[in-house]
Amino acid sequence: MERIGGYLVERKLGEGGMGTVFLARTRGGRAVALKVAKAELAADPVFRERFRSEVEAARAVGGFHTASVVDADVDGDPLWLATAYIPGPTLAARLAAQGAMDEAQLRALAAALAEALESIHSCGLVHRDLKPGNIVMADDGPRVLDFGIARAAESTRLTATGTAFGTPGFLAPEQALGHDVGGAADVFALGAVLVAAAGGSAWGEGTPMGLMYRSVHEPPDTSAVPAGLVEVVTACLAKDPAARPTPAELLDRLTGEPAAPARPDPPSHPPALTTAPPAPTPPTHAPAAPSTPPHSAAPPAAPATPSHLPASPGVPATPPHLAAHATPPHLAVTSPAPATPPHLPPAPPVPPQAGYGFGPPVPYGAPEAVLGDGDARVVVNAAGVVLELGGVAADFEWAEIAVVRRTPATRGNRLTVTVQLWDGGVYDCELNARRAARLTEWIARLDPVLGRYLPHR
Repeated sequence: MERIGGYLVERKLGEGGMGTVFLARTRGGRAVALKVAKAELAADPVFRERFRSEVEAARAVGGFHTASVVDADVDGDPLWLATAYIPGPTLAARLAAQGAMDEAQLRALAAALAEALESIHSCGLVHRDLKPGNIVMADDGPRVLDFGIARAAESTRLTATGTAFGTPGFLAPEQALGHDVGGAADVFALGAVLVAAAGGSAWGEGTPMGLMYRSVHEPPDTSAVPAGLVEVVTACLAKDPAARPTPAELLDRLTGEPAAPARPDPPSHPPALTTAPPAPTPPTHAPAAPSTPPHSAAPPAAPATPSHLPASPGVPATPPHLAAHATPPHLAVTSPAPATPPHLPPAPPVPPQAGYGFGPPVPYGAPEAVLGDGDARVVVNAAGVVLELGGVAADFEWAEIAVVRRTPATRGNRLTVTVQLWDGGVYDCELNARRAARLTEWIARLDPVLGRYLPHR
């Protein structure tokens, strides 16, 4: 068997855009998740420097709710990171298999995640991509995954494309606007995770740009959240980072007992290593706006509704070549969670068992489909699906994806690719083939790749 850094590799657990995850064992037989960075990332000096600093900080993260870093090689070839191996389904898989959580389960999940964030932030780290796919439901409670490689990759991605890192639907407003972020962004994501765990979606469905717009300008839909937790979840989803509770304050609210002594506010994560000047600090308040972008339905009128605020600089309305679902109405607390959109089939009752870490096992040299019209792009490959518009990319790993649909338009030679996640999120990207022959070519190229990675759909 192959050895990497002295660890005996047993089998590949998963592969994604940042690297490959192996189940490996120490000489004494203890299991670890060995995450090996891709060669092209390791060749980037910015990635290497960020990887080194992230690993040093991640080593200090303790507590019961994270996968601890046990070893790493930040100078060699390949670069790798070893964390404690934690078996169990992700939160996304658990929700797809068993449905929404009740209030007691949500409260326990919220407390566990708040405690995990408290440990992470106290070491100077900000996770930046907390979502159901990065939370493992272990036998002894939820664990937060993805340190080191994921965070280091952010600086490389920002340098290369100028895009925001993270998952639309869980991105804080300051993240969607491309500003520097601190621990409050993780608290915002925690609020969105709790809405998803309750069976809802804080920002509805639609394109990545549409979801980011709503997270900046519109109130969250907390209709699926039990009444006893609505206040806490709404506080987490505040537009102003300063208005969100800290993880310690969240624990106080959830348990009713203040911690002693209280932790200081966590420091912000150092900015990505780029040559560009830092982005300006987002304003605390925005002036009133004239209208809602044409791609989203306006929510019902309400006092001081943020949906009437104007688009902030740097957040354009969704362009017409990306299809967007209408913004869901802000329902009463007692309203049921939104059903699966009618144009998509219901997700299977039990999701496939995904590999640990970056996604399910896939062979090297697997097929890939890349479709683009100059403004938008769709990539389907071994790692998952990428929807991109104007330099803003949303990456979805196969472990997160329940359904992928491609829908050719009856007129106009357009093709819409729809991704539905296990946590209920739905994302659309529309491409303009312009010619019927090109549309036929796209479909012929796309279908075999989807069939390769989604044979059970």
